[in-house]
Amino acid sequence: MAKEVAGQIKLQIKGGAANPSPPVGPALGSKGINIMEFCKQFNARTQDKAGKILPVVITYYADKSFDFVVKTPPVAIQLLEITKQKSGSAQPNRTKIAEITWDQVKAIAEDKLVDLNCFTVESAMKMVAGTARSMGITVKGAFPSNN
Repeated sequence: MAKEVAGQIKLQIKGGAANPSPPVGPALGSKGINIMEFCKQFNARTQDKAGKILPVVITYYADKSFDFVVKTPPVAIQLLEITKQKSGSAQPNRTKIAEITWDQVKAIAEDKLVDLNCFTVESAMKMVAGTARSMGITVKGAFPSNN
């Protein structure tokens, strides 16, 4: 028989670095979830992605057990890694901080496609380009069309 879902928690944690300190400890402890068990499982699953910020969705049940799904890093984080910037532009419409190519946009879009609400790589590329634009990052050239 299926367990009764009590709720969900969404967190962003560095891969391989979950520990009971905030934000993980208080978020899980208030729901009665075993914090150390989550930390051990999360760190074991994400040791290959150490240091990258990973969104995680934790589903906890009425019997205090839990499941979690680790997603791909946010597009903004991936864009900052590619451009080697610390943060996006404070005024993205006036101050541009970097330039990227459509090939780099395509690589991010293919990586992130499973977590986005679109079906084609082209539409995912447009979403990534929009995020880049809102961060003050310019995408060089015209959109590569299939025609």
